[in-house]
Amino acid sequence: MPELLQTYVTRSAERSPDGVALLLNEERVTYGQLESITNQLARLLQDMGCRQGDRVCFLVPKSPLAIICLVAILKADCIHVPLDGLSPAPRIARIIQSCEPRLILAAGPFGKLVGELPAPDILGRVGIGWVGTEPAPPGLPIKFTFGDVSGYSTAPIDYKNGSESPSHLLFTSGSTGMPKGVVINHSNVVHFIEWAIRYFQLAPSDRISGHPPLHFDLSQFDIFGAFAAGAALYPVPPELNLLPHKMVDFIRTCKLTQWFSVPSLLHYIAKFDSLKHGDLPHLRRVLWCGETLATPVLMHWMERLPHVSFTNLYGPTETTIASSYYTVSKCPEDERATIPIGRPCEGEDLLVLDDDLNPVTPDQVGGLYIRGRGLSPGYWRDPEKTGSAFLQNPHGNGSDRIYKTGDLAKVGKDGLVYFVGRADSQIKCRGYRIELGEIETALNAIELVRECAVIAIPSEGFEGTAICCAYSSRQEGISSATLRNRLSQVLPNYMLPSRWLALNELPKNSNGKIDRPNLRERFLAMSAPANRFSSVA
Repeated sequence: MPELLQTYVTRSAERSPDGVALLLNEERVTYGQLESITNQLARLLQDMGCRQGDRVCFLVPKSPLAIICLVAILKADCIHVPLDGLSPAPRIARIIQSCEPRLILAAGPFGKLVGELPAPDILGRVGIGWVGTEPAPPGLPIKFTFGDVSGYSTAPIDYKNGSESPSHLLFTSGSTGMPKGVVINHSNVVHFIEWAIRYFQLAPSDRISGHPPLHFDLSQFDIFGAFAAGAALYPVPPELNLLPHKMVDFIRTCKLTQWFSVPSLLHYIAKFDSLKHGDLPHLRRVLWCGETLATPVLMHWMERLPHVSFTNLYGPTETTIASSYYTVSKCPEDERATIPIGRPCEGEDLLVLDDDLNPVTPDQVGGLYIRGRGLSPGYWRDPEKTGSAFLQNPHGNGSDRIYKTGDLAKVGKDGLVYFVGRADSQIKCRGYRIELGEIETALNAIELVRECAVIAIPSEGFEGTAICCAYSSRQEGISSATLRNRLSQVLPNYMLPSRWLALNELPKNSNGKIDRPNLRERFLAMSAPANRFSSVA
């Protein structure tokens, strides 16, 4: 088992230097080319002052170039921090201020976003590497360009990092309004990849989708699963997400053998009936993770693609990609059937515990905790949050930790684990994990808002869970469109409420607190009837 993730690239380059590693449209990168260019870029990063453990952020559109940057950062013994180019500049600035990177690598349309970062707080202190082939926007303090790479050696690099060194930081939504960084070590990802290679029997002949954005932890499986197998990775153009027929055409034309995404995209493709019976003959595996897939949607896919295996993966970012799996043995006959999250992956353990952290009996609902090889070391420079989420296992030894997922679950009489729901205000919407408190914090910072409450209700639509906002304003006639526009300046689109309710005063319970159950019932009553594949407006 390799110690470091970048070793997968080196091994595949040694075995098959002419094998295709990355392919997008007409852009093709072999393993030999990937090994050489990442060695060069890693040396350039080190020449620019990067040292072991330094953070390097990158704002690069999903492409072979973005993957090259990611691998090169690891080869420079640094920690890669992928940023969401669709987030507003203030949120990006908070992440950068938190992780204090040595460099920011940028390219393409994201150059404008970098230019909106505050100076001198960020642009005056953090070096910018322009890795795009197009000219950099005027005014950016560029430290180097991708053209400088050619002056560096392609020879192998000696690494100082070890298996327990951090490989990347992934920033997720935080209830205080400050995104929290999850630290992931090389060993966390390597352990999952080694299990997945065996279970899914990945091979050099595989053509693997790269659908999740690079700031989403699921992308690590696509990238390093492909590189470990010596397979070809096909980054999926983000513009296809709202074009279900073209997305299916992409899978068909590329002859993909594995598809991995959040369920909302599978739902969207089903909603528009984009699949034909017996379609996608090269596809062998469909995997999903990040939220619950509605059983009618699963049936839609399985009825049309009987030659494909379907696997549900479950696991929060803090436990690295996935901690459990369930491969559906046959197409469900009942649309109301519940699909389990299954059994723990090798080296992991799922514990359903009561409030005293004792195991519950079968079919009794309890809190879901995870232990094992995938557990993150914790949150970036936040021992308080780390201590509240990563607990000492009361039934283990002194070094055994368990992670409190905040999910509710039960163990069925069949021995499988079933997801029941969330125990707090954290939700999954479109595959993203969102703290409703972060949205409320941003709303309360708007001077037009007197009070507000953000809740979530189930949705049969594309988002999976609908984010709803009830509010009262300080002035008459403040529209939801106005508030949504203001929110869009500080939050990414996937965190914006899709349903709004303006009230003179929010309802209160006997304790004087906002009556959230009352508001939840109001939003549920407002929801228009919809068929099983329709979004609710």
